[in-house]
Amino acid sequence: MNQPSSQHVPTSGAVAPPAHQGGRGWIIVVVILAFAAGGGAWLYRARQADAAAQAAKGAPTERQVPVLLATAEKKDVDIVLEGLGNALPTYTVTVHTQVDGPLTTVAFKEGQLVHKGDFLAQIDPRPFLATLHQAEAALARDQATLKNAELNLERYRELRAQKLIAEQQYTDQLALKDVTIGTIRTDEAQIESARLNVEYSRIVSPIDGVTGVRLIDPGNLVHAADASGLVVITQLDPMTVLFTLPEDELPRVQAELAKGPLAVDAYSRDGSRKLASGTVSFIDNQINQTTATIRLRASFANPKSVLWPNEFVKARLRLSTEKDAIVVPAVTIQRGPTGMFVYVVGADMVAAMRPVELASLQGDLALVSKGLAPGDVVVADGQAQLKPGSKVAPRAADKPSGKGAPVGSASAPTPGAPPAPTPSGSAAAP
Repeated sequence: MNQPSSQHVPTSGAVAPPAHQGGRGWIIVVVILAFAAGGGAWLYRARQADAAAQAAKGAPTERQVPVLLATAEKKDVDIVLEGLGNALPTYTVTVHTQVDGPLTTVAFKEGQLVHKGDFLAQIDPRPFLATLHQAEAALARDQATLKNAELNLERYRELRAQKLIAEQQYTDQLALKDVTIGTIRTDEAQIESARLNVEYSRIVSPIDGVTGVRLIDPGNLVHAADASGLVVITQLDPMTVLFTLPEDELPRVQAELAKGPLAVDAYSRDGSRKLASGTVSFIDNQINQTTATIRLRASFANPKSVLWPNEFVKARLRLSTEKDAIVVPAVTIQRGPTGMFVYVVGADMVAAMRPVELASLQGDLALVSKGLAPGDVVVADGQAQLKPGSKVAPRAADKPSGKGAPVGSASAPTPGAPPAPTPSGSAAAP
Protein backbone atom coordinates (compact mmCIF):
# COMPACT_ATOMS: atom_id res chain seq x y z
CA MET A 1 0.00 0.00 0.00
CA ASN A 2 1.34 3.30 -1.01
CA GLN A 3 2.36 5.61 1.88
CA PRO A 4 1.85 9.37 1.70
CA SER A 5 4.91 11.52 0.94
CA SER A 6 6.79 12.90 3.87
CA GLN A 7 7.29 16.34 2.02
CA HIS A 8 6.07 19.24 4.15
CA VAL A 9 2.98 20.90 2.83
CA PRO A 10 2.25 24.37 4.09
CA THR A 11 -0.86 24.66 6.06
CA SER A 12 -1.41 28.39 5.45
CA GLY A 13 -2.75 27.81 2.01
CA ALA A 14 -0.27 30.37 0.38
CA VAL A 15 1.37 29.41 -2.84
CA ALA A 16 5.18 29.76 -2.70
CA PRO A 17 6.73 32.01 -5.45
CA PRO A 18 8.82 30.45 -8.03
CA ALA A 19 12.53 30.46 -7.44
CA HIS A 20 13.34 32.93 -10.34
CA GLN A 21 11.20 35.82 -8.90
CA GLY A 22 13.79 36.70 -6.21
CA GLY A 23 16.47 37.71 -8.82
CA ARG A 24 14.05 39.97 -10.66
CA GLY A 25 13.32 41.98 -7.49
CA TRP A 26 16.94 42.74 -6.93
CA ILE A 27 17.20 44.15 -10.44
CA ILE A 28 14.29 46.52 -9.77
CA VAL A 29 15.88 47.73 -6.55
CA VAL A 30 19.17 48.41 -8.29
CA VAL A 31 17.41 50.39 -11.03
CA ILE A 32 15.54 52.48 -8.49
CA LEU A 33 18.75 53.22 -6.58
CA ALA A 34 20.52 54.21 -9.79
CA PHE A 35 17.70 56.67 -10.69
CA ALA A 36 17.81 58.11 -7.19
CA ALA A 37 21.58 58.57 -7.32
CA GLY A 38 21.39 60.27 -10.74
CA GLY A 39 18.61 62.58 -9.63
CA GLY A 40 20.52 63.50 -6.51
CA ALA A 41 23.64 64.27 -8.52
CA TRP A 42 21.63 66.39 -10.98
CA LEU A 43 19.93 68.24 -8.13
CA TYR A 44 23.31 68.85 -6.48
CA ARG A 45 24.81 70.26 -9.65
CA ALA A 46 21.76 72.48 -10.23
CA ARG A 47 21.98 73.86 -6.72
CA GLN A 48 25.69 74.47 -7.18
CA ALA A 49 25.04 76.31 -10.45
CA ASP A 50 22.34 78.44 -8.80
CA ALA A 51 24.67 79.26 -5.94
CA ALA A 52 27.41 80.23 -8.37
CA ALA A 53 25.00 82.42 -10.36
CA GLN A 54 23.80 84.11 -7.20
CA ALA A 55 27.38 84.69 -6.12
CA ALA A 56 28.30 86.06 -9.54
CA LYS A 57 25.24 88.31 -9.50
CA GLY A 58 26.11 89.76 -6.13
CA ALA A 59 29.78 90.34 -6.92
CA PRO A 60 30.63 93.86 -8.37
CA THR A 61 31.98 94.05 -11.92
CA GLU A 62 34.87 96.31 -12.83
CA ARG A 63 33.14 98.28 -15.63
CA GLN A 64 35.01 101.07 -17.45
CA VAL A 65 32.97 104.24 -17.95
CA PRO A 66 33.54 106.00 -21.30
CA VAL A 67 34.30 109.68 -20.67
CA LEU A 68 35.61 112.73 -22.48
CA LEU A 69 38.83 114.05 -20.98
CA ALA A 70 40.46 117.47 -20.96
CA THR A 71 43.73 118.83 -19.61
CA ALA A 72 44.10 121.78 -17.24
CA GLU A 73 46.23 124.48 -18.86
CA LYS A 74 48.00 127.64 -17.76
CA LYS A 75 47.39 130.59 -20.07
CA ASP A 76 46.52 134.27 -20.20
CA VAL A 77 42.76 134.80 -20.36
CA ASP A 78 40.82 137.99 -21.10
CA ILE A 79 38.26 138.76 -18.40
CA VAL A 80 35.12 139.57 -20.35
CA LEU A 81 31.76 140.95 -19.21
CA GLU A 82 28.89 140.22 -21.56
CA GLY A 83 25.75 142.29 -21.91
CA LEU A 84 22.81 142.53 -24.25
CA GLY A 85 22.11 145.68 -26.18
CA ASN A 86 21.02 147.41 -29.37
CA ALA A 87 22.94 149.18 -32.08
CA LEU A 88 21.98 152.85 -32.18
CA PRO A 89 23.02 155.48 -34.72
CA THR A 90 24.99 158.49 -33.60
CA TYR A 91 22.48 160.80 -35.31
CA THR A 92 18.97 160.25 -36.63
CA VAL A 93 17.26 163.19 -38.34
CA THR A 94 13.70 163.48 -39.62
CA VAL A 95 13.86 165.98 -42.48
CA HIS A 96 10.99 168.49 -42.35
CA THR A 97 10.16 171.39 -44.62
CA GLN A 98 10.53 174.80 -43.04
CA VAL A 99 8.20 176.56 -45.47
CA ASP A 100 4.79 175.75 -46.86
CA GLY A 101 4.18 174.93 -50.49
CA PRO A 102 3.80 172.23 -53.12
CA LEU A 103 6.56 169.61 -53.27
CA THR A 104 7.79 169.73 -56.87
CA THR A 105 10.89 167.51 -56.83
CA VAL A 106 12.27 164.59 -54.80
CA ALA A 107 15.92 164.04 -55.70
CA PHE A 108 16.87 161.13 -53.46
CA LYS A 109 16.25 157.39 -53.62
CA GLU A 110 15.28 155.28 -50.66
CA GLY A 111 18.37 153.76 -49.04
CA GLN A 112 20.71 156.24 -50.74
CA LEU A 113 23.92 157.33 -49.05
CA VAL A 114 23.88 161.11 -48.80
CA HIS A 115 26.29 163.67 -47.46
CA LYS A 116 25.69 166.88 -45.58
CA GLY A 117 24.43 169.54 -48.00
CA ASP A 118 23.26 167.13 -50.71
CA PHE A 119 20.08 168.20 -52.50
CA LEU A 120 17.03 166.17 -51.40
CA ALA A 121 13.82 167.93 -52.49
CA GLN A 122 12.43 171.15 -53.87
CA ILE A 123 9.38 173.14 -52.84
CA ASP A 124 7.97 175.58 -55.40
CA PRO A 125 10.18 178.66 -54.81
CA ARG A 126 8.22 181.18 -56.90
CA PRO A 127 6.16 182.71 -54.08
CA PHE A 128 9.32 183.22 -52.05
CA LEU A 129 11.21 184.70 -55.00
CA ALA A 130 8.34 187.15 -55.53
CA THR A 131 8.49 188.18 -51.89
CA LEU A 132 12.24 188.62 -52.20
CA HIS A 133 11.91 190.83 -55.26
CA GLN A 134 9.24 192.90 -53.52
CA ALA A 135 11.50 193.45 -50.54
CA GLU A 136 14.41 194.41 -52.80
CA ALA A 137 12.19 196.96 -54.57
CA ALA A 138 11.08 198.45 -51.27
CA LEU A 139 14.71 198.75 -50.27
CA ALA A 140 15.57 200.60 -53.48
CA ARG A 141 12.65 202.97 -52.97
CA ASP A 142 13.55 203.74 -49.40
CA GLN A 143 17.21 204.22 -50.27
CA ALA A 144 16.15 206.85 -52.78
CA THR A 145 13.94 208.48 -50.16
CA LEU A 146 16.90 208.54 -47.79
CA LYS A 147 19.12 210.18 -50.38
CA ASN A 148 16.54 212.90 -50.98
CA ALA A 149 16.05 213.41 -47.25
CA GLU A 150 19.79 213.87 -46.78
CA LEU A 151 19.94 216.48 -49.57
CA ASN A 152 17.00 218.39 -48.10
CA LEU A 153 18.56 218.24 -44.67
CA GLU A 154 21.73 219.80 -46.01
CA ARG A 155 19.75 222.66 -47.58
CA TYR A 156 17.78 223.21 -44.38
CA ARG A 157 21.00 223.33 -42.43
CA GLU A 158 22.23 226.26 -44.57
CA LEU A 159 18.89 228.07 -44.39
CA ARG A 160 18.79 227.54 -40.66
CA ALA A 161 22.23 229.12 -40.33
CA GLN A 162 20.91 232.14 -42.19
CA LYS A 163 17.79 232.14 -40.02
CA LEU A 164 15.58 231.89 -43.08
CA ILE A 165 13.55 228.90 -41.81
CA ALA A 166 12.08 227.92 -38.50
CA GLU A 167 14.00 225.60 -36.25
CA GLN A 168 11.14 223.11 -36.29
CA GLN A 169 11.33 222.70 -40.03
CA TYR A 170 14.98 221.73 -39.74
CA THR A 171 14.36 219.21 -36.96
CA ASP A 172 11.44 217.68 -38.87
CA GLN A 173 13.74 217.07 -41.83
CA LEU A 174 16.36 215.53 -39.52
CA ALA A 175 13.70 213.18 -38.11
CA LEU A 176 12.56 212.25 -41.64
CA LYS A 177 16.10 211.18 -42.46
CA ASP A 178 16.30 208.98 -39.37
CA VAL A 179 12.88 207.43 -40.09
CA THR A 180 14.00 206.59 -43.61
CA ILE A 181 17.14 204.91 -42.29
CA GLY A 182 14.96 202.76 -40.02
CA THR A 183 12.71 201.86 -42.97
CA ILE A 184 15.74 200.77 -44.99
CA ARG A 185 16.86 198.49 -42.18
CA THR A 186 13.38 196.94 -42.14
CA ASP A 187 13.62 196.39 -45.88
CA GLU A 188 16.98 194.70 -45.47
CA ALA A 189 15.54 192.38 -42.82
CA GLN A 190 12.63 191.51 -45.11
CA ILE A 191 15.10 190.71 -47.87
CA GLU A 192 17.04 188.39 -45.55
CA SER A 193 13.81 186.64 -44.56
CA ALA A 194 12.75 186.26 -48.18
CA ARG A 195 16.15 184.89 -49.17
CA LEU A 196 16.00 182.45 -46.26
CA ASN A 197 12.59 181.20 -47.41
CA VAL A 198 13.98 180.74 -50.91
CA GLU A 199 16.86 178.77 -49.40
CA TYR A 200 14.46 176.70 -47.27
CA SER A 201 12.47 175.80 -50.36
CA ARG A 202 15.53 173.86 -51.51
CA ILE A 203 15.80 171.02 -48.96
CA VAL A 204 19.28 169.56 -48.37
CA SER A 205 20.62 166.81 -46.12
CA PRO A 206 21.63 168.05 -42.66
CA ILE A 207 23.99 165.11 -41.95
CA ASP A 208 25.92 162.29 -43.59
CA GLY A 209 23.82 159.16 -43.57
CA VAL A 210 21.43 156.82 -45.35
CA THR A 211 17.93 157.81 -46.37
CA GLY A 212 14.97 155.75 -45.26
CA VAL A 213 11.51 155.30 -46.69
CA ARG A 214 10.15 158.33 -48.58
CA LEU A 215 7.28 159.63 -46.48
CA ILE A 216 5.63 161.90 -49.05
CA ASP A 217 5.44 162.00 -52.82
CA PRO A 218 6.01 164.91 -55.22
CA GLY A 219 2.91 166.99 -55.89
CA ASN A 220 1.73 167.04 -52.31
CA LEU A 221 1.29 170.29 -50.44
CA VAL A 222 3.68 170.24 -47.48
CA HIS A 223 3.65 172.37 -44.36
CA ALA A 224 6.22 173.18 -41.75
CA ALA A 225 3.81 171.86 -39.10
CA ASP A 226 3.57 168.38 -40.68
CA ALA A 227 4.42 165.67 -38.14
CA SER A 228 5.72 162.98 -40.50
CA GLY A 229 8.34 164.94 -42.41
CA LEU A 230 9.80 164.00 -45.79
CA VAL A 231 12.36 161.29 -44.94
CA VAL A 232 14.43 159.98 -42.02
CA ILE A 233 18.21 160.07 -42.44
CA THR A 234 20.32 157.86 -40.20
CA GLN A 235 24.06 158.13 -39.73
CA LEU A 236 25.66 154.68 -39.85
CA ASP A 237 29.31 155.55 -39.34
CA PRO A 238 30.22 155.80 -36.53
CA MET A 239 27.67 153.62 -34.76
CA THR A 240 27.04 153.09 -31.06
CA VAL A 241 25.81 150.16 -28.98
CA LEU A 242 23.84 150.72 -25.80
CA PHE A 243 24.09 147.66 -23.55
CA THR A 244 23.55 146.72 -19.91
CA LEU A 245 25.65 145.04 -17.23
CA PRO A 246 24.77 143.97 -13.68
CA GLU A 247 25.18 146.81 -11.24
CA ASP A 248 27.59 144.69 -9.18
CA GLU A 249 30.13 145.04 -12.01
CA LEU A 250 30.05 148.86 -11.94
CA PRO A 251 32.96 149.33 -9.46
CA ARG A 252 35.25 147.09 -11.52
CA VAL A 253 34.28 148.83 -14.76
CA GLN A 254 34.87 152.28 -13.27
CA ALA A 255 38.23 151.23 -11.86
CA GLU A 256 39.44 149.84 -15.17
CA LEU A 257 38.00 152.76 -17.16
CA ALA A 258 39.98 155.17 -14.98
CA LYS A 259 43.16 153.44 -16.20
CA GLY A 260 42.33 153.89 -19.88
CA PRO A 261 39.84 153.09 -22.64
CA LEU A 262 38.02 149.76 -22.36
CA ALA A 263 37.65 147.67 -25.50
CA VAL A 264 34.24 146.32 -26.49
CA ASP A 265 33.46 143.72 -29.15
CA ALA A 266 30.01 143.57 -30.73
CA TYR A 267 28.75 140.11 -31.73
CA SER A 268 25.69 138.92 -33.59
CA ARG A 269 22.62 137.98 -31.58
CA ASP A 270 23.58 134.30 -31.38
CA GLY A 271 27.16 135.19 -30.45
CA SER A 272 28.65 133.30 -33.39
CA ARG A 273 29.91 136.23 -35.48
CA LYS A 274 32.01 139.22 -34.46
CA LEU A 275 30.71 142.42 -36.02
CA ALA A 276 32.91 145.28 -34.85
CA SER A 277 35.33 146.46 -32.18
CA GLY A 278 35.10 149.74 -30.30
CA THR A 279 35.53 151.40 -26.92
CA VAL A 280 33.32 152.44 -24.02
CA SER A 281 32.28 156.09 -24.41
CA PHE A 282 29.66 156.57 -21.71
CA ILE A 283 28.35 155.12 -18.43
CA ASP A 284 24.82 156.09 -17.48
CA ASN A 285 24.42 158.26 -14.40
CA GLN A 286 21.65 156.10 -12.95
CA ILE A 287 21.12 152.42 -12.13
CA ASN A 288 17.87 150.84 -13.24
CA GLN A 289 16.30 149.76 -9.95
CA THR A 290 13.85 147.42 -11.65
CA THR A 291 16.49 145.31 -13.38
CA ALA A 292 19.50 146.13 -11.17
CA THR A 293 21.56 146.98 -14.25
CA ILE A 294 23.67 149.88 -15.47
CA ARG A 295 23.69 151.11 -19.07
CA LEU A 296 26.87 151.70 -21.03
CA ARG A 297 27.44 153.07 -24.51
CA ALA A 298 30.25 151.97 -26.79
CA SER A 299 31.29 153.66 -30.04
CA PHE A 300 32.27 151.69 -33.14
CA ALA A 301 33.74 152.61 -36.51
CA ASN A 302 31.26 151.20 -39.02
CA PRO A 303 32.57 151.85 -42.55
CA LYS A 304 31.07 148.63 -43.96
CA SER A 305 27.72 149.08 -42.19
CA VAL A 306 27.95 145.72 -40.40
CA LEU A 307 26.10 147.31 -37.47
CA TRP A 308 22.57 148.37 -38.37
CA PRO A 309 20.26 150.64 -36.37
CA ASN A 310 18.21 148.82 -33.71
CA GLU A 311 20.05 145.54 -34.38
CA PHE A 312 20.09 143.24 -31.35
CA VAL A 313 23.71 142.47 -30.42
CA LYS A 314 25.83 140.99 -27.68
CA ALA A 315 28.47 143.34 -26.31
CA ARG A 316 31.56 141.79 -24.73
CA LEU A 317 33.53 144.22 -22.60
CA ARG A 318 37.17 143.21 -22.18
CA LEU A 319 37.79 144.27 -18.62
CA SER A 320 41.33 142.97 -17.98
CA THR A 321 43.65 140.03 -18.63
CA GLU A 322 44.25 137.28 -16.07
CA LYS A 323 47.88 136.21 -16.35
CA ASP A 324 48.88 132.52 -15.99
CA ALA A 325 45.39 131.37 -15.09
CA ILE A 326 44.59 127.66 -14.64
CA VAL A 327 41.77 126.96 -17.08
CA VAL A 328 39.61 123.93 -17.86
CA PRO A 329 36.41 123.57 -19.89
CA ALA A 330 33.50 124.99 -17.94
CA VAL A 331 31.59 121.69 -18.24
CA THR A 332 34.16 119.96 -16.04
CA ILE A 333 32.99 121.90 -12.99
CA GLN A 334 30.43 119.97 -10.93
CA ARG A 335 28.43 121.18 -7.94
CA GLY A 336 27.75 119.04 -4.91
CA PRO A 337 26.50 119.43 -1.33
CA THR A 338 29.95 120.54 -0.17
CA GLY A 339 30.72 122.85 -3.07
CA MET A 340 32.30 122.62 -6.50
CA PHE A 341 34.50 119.74 -7.60
CA VAL A 342 35.96 118.00 -10.63
CA TYR A 343 36.76 114.39 -11.44
CA VAL A 344 40.52 114.01 -11.89
CA VAL A 345 41.83 110.94 -13.73
CA GLY A 346 45.17 109.49 -12.72
CA ALA A 347 47.62 107.34 -14.66
CA ASP A 348 45.76 104.21 -13.48
CA MET A 349 42.61 105.50 -15.28
CA VAL A 350 40.74 105.81 -11.99
CA ALA A 351 38.54 108.87 -11.37
CA ALA A 352 38.90 110.76 -8.11
CA MET A 353 36.75 113.61 -6.82
CA ARG A 354 38.73 116.79 -6.10
CA PRO A 355 37.29 120.01 -4.60
CA VAL A 356 38.09 123.21 -6.49
CA GLU A 357 37.55 126.94 -6.12
CA LEU A 358 36.28 128.84 -9.14
CA ALA A 359 37.65 132.30 -9.91
CA SER A 360 35.31 133.08 -12.82
CA LEU A 361 33.64 131.69 -15.90
CA GLN A 362 34.68 133.08 -19.27
CA GLY A 363 32.52 131.61 -21.98
CA ASP A 364 33.45 127.94 -22.33
CA LEU A 365 36.37 128.27 -19.91
CA ALA A 366 36.46 128.04 -16.15
CA LEU A 367 39.29 129.80 -14.30
CA VAL A 368 40.23 127.72 -11.26
CA SER A 369 41.94 129.50 -8.40
CA LYS A 370 42.54 126.44 -6.23
CA GLY A 371 42.49 122.67 -6.58
CA LEU A 372 44.11 122.04 -9.98
CA ALA A 373 47.57 122.26 -11.48
CA PRO A 374 48.65 122.50 -15.12
CA GLY A 375 48.58 119.07 -16.73
CA ASP A 376 45.87 117.59 -14.52
CA VAL A 377 43.50 115.44 -16.58
CA VAL A 378 39.84 116.05 -15.77
CA VAL A 379 36.57 114.59 -16.98
CA ALA A 380 34.71 116.90 -19.36
CA ASP A 381 31.74 114.65 -20.14
CA GLY A 382 30.24 111.53 -18.57
CA GLN A 383 30.42 112.64 -14.93
CA ALA A 384 26.87 111.43 -14.25
CA GLN A 385 28.05 107.82 -14.42
CA LEU A 386 31.07 108.31 -12.20
CA LYS A 387 31.79 107.92 -8.53
CA PRO A 388 35.10 108.09 -6.70
CA GLY A 389 37.19 105.08 -7.69
CA SER A 390 35.43 104.40 -11.00
CA LYS A 391 37.54 103.10 -13.86
CA VAL A 392 37.29 105.27 -16.99
CA ALA A 393 37.97 104.77 -20.66
CA PRO A 394 38.76 107.87 -22.78
CA ARG A 395 36.54 108.46 -25.78
CA ALA A 396 36.85 110.80 -28.74
CA ALA A 397 35.17 114.19 -28.76
CA ASP A 398 31.95 114.64 -30.69
CA LYS A 399 32.32 116.07 -34.17
CA PRO A 400 31.38 119.74 -34.51
CA SER A 401 27.92 120.42 -35.86
CA GLY A 402 29.01 123.12 -38.29
CA LYS A 403 29.02 126.14 -35.99
CA GLY A 404 32.03 125.11 -33.98
CA ALA A 405 32.74 122.44 -31.42
CA PRO A 406 30.16 121.81 -28.71
CA VAL A 407 30.62 123.63 -25.47
CA GLY A 408 33.08 121.74 -23.30
CA SER A 409 34.33 119.45 -26.04
CA ALA A 410 38.02 118.73 -25.77
CA SER A 411 40.62 116.30 -26.86
CA ALA A 412 41.00 113.10 -24.89
CA PRO A 413 44.57 113.06 -23.58
CA THR A 414 46.02 109.97 -22.03
CA PRO A 415 46.86 110.52 -18.35
CA GLY A 416 50.60 110.55 -17.86
CA ALA A 417 51.31 111.66 -21.44
CA PRO A 418 52.45 115.24 -22.14
CA PRO A 419 49.62 117.53 -23.21
CA ALA A 420 49.39 118.79 -26.76
CA PRO A 421 51.15 122.13 -27.30
CA THR A 422 48.98 125.25 -27.41
CA PRO A 423 49.75 128.63 -28.99
CA SER A 424 51.45 131.04 -26.65
CA GLY A 425 49.98 134.37 -25.72
CA SER A 426 46.68 135.47 -24.32
CA ALA A 427 43.56 133.48 -25.10
CA ALA A 428 40.49 135.57 -25.51
CA ALA A 429 37.36 134.03 -24.08
CA PRO A 430 34.68 133.49 -26.70
